[in-house]
Amino acid sequence: MLKRFFIICSGADTDILKDCSVGEQNKYAGIGATVFFTAIMAFIAASYALYTVFDNLFTAIFFGFIWGLLIFNLDRYIVSTIKKTGNVIDELIQASPRIILAIIIAVVISKPLELKIFEKEINQVLLEQKNDMTLSNKTQIAKQFDPTIASLQGDINRLQNEITNKEAEVNQLYDTYIAEAEGTAGTKLLGKGPVYKEKRDKHDTLLAELNQLKEENKAKINSIETQIVQLKNDYDAEVLNTQPIINNFDGLMARVNALGKLPWLPSLFIFLLFLAIETSPIFAKLVSPKGAYDFKLEDHESAIKTNLLQNKNQQQTMLKTDYALNDRIYSDIEREDELYNYKRKKARELMQLQADAFYKKQKNVL
Repeated sequence: MLKRFFIICSGADTDILKDCSVGEQNKYAGIGATVFFTAIMAFIAASYALYTVFDNLFTAIFFGFIWGLLIFNLDRYIVSTIKKTGNVIDELIQASPRIILAIIIAVVISKPLELKIFEKEINQVLLEQKNDMTLSNKTQIAKQFDPTIASLQGDINRLQNEITNKEAEVNQLYDTYIAEAEGTAGTKLLGKGPVYKEKRDKHDTLLAELNQLKEENKAKINSIETQIVQLKNDYDAEVLNTQPIINNFDGLMARVNALGKLPWLPSLFIFLLFLAIETSPIFAKLVSPKGAYDFKLEDHESAIKTNLLQNKNQQQTMLKTDYALNDRIYSDIEREDELYNYKRKKARELMQLQADAFYKKQKNVL
């Protein structure tokens, strides 16, 4: 049962092959087994690749099964359409398009399995890329908020400088009126005279302005700091919202690109392995000698071709004969007086009817 199944997988004509030797049957069973297991590998590879895309096991298995059937059908078609002619050059020319197709299939099959085999290394590359993307993302988002925050921080510094400058003026006036009271500066008269009182009043006025300025600027600074805190919160929220996009940067294309950053030699050997598996049915049939199945298949196709040519020639001969008979029949009828007189009579009657109709029409007009 298993042998018959593999023979069906090879695309061979079972009716012809059953009359061949056991060795010939085993050869095509081996070719069919290669086709079947190549499709199994394609199913596994496609299921894994689709799982990375859909992140759903049942969806990946379903579409992977469809892909496996497609590869199975292609391989079976490729092998079954290669005909043994006994001429190596002709067979290679015949198989060259199929070999190219097999190479394409090998690339498609091997790539998802490479992703699975080198999964840990690919994850490391993706981690480094995600870290770089996170830093770059934070820098780009910061460019949206930093100018505004810097401007607000400048406003805070300006308000604080106003307070500092005013305090410096107040302190200077304090030192002035104290020095006047001590007699070390100004009038240099010890005691609290009129000049002292004038300087003290000026200091007190400026001190009141300083206290009012502190209250006003403190309220402004608190408002600005609230805006800065809100901007920083908006920045953190924007970073938090965009981070999942970076965290999910591990799809099929991202993994393929990450695989390209790894050393190419291991990937090359895996590709060559699958290329050998995919092309093995083709080369097995090319290198195998022309066997009994090939001779019987060629004889069967030649018989059908000969029969078609015979039918075509016979139809052409019958058509030619029919043309010749028709020519003779109508030629003999042409010489019969009875047919001539009958047709002459009918033509005369038709012309009389036309003349009568014309006469009536003209009479009505007049």
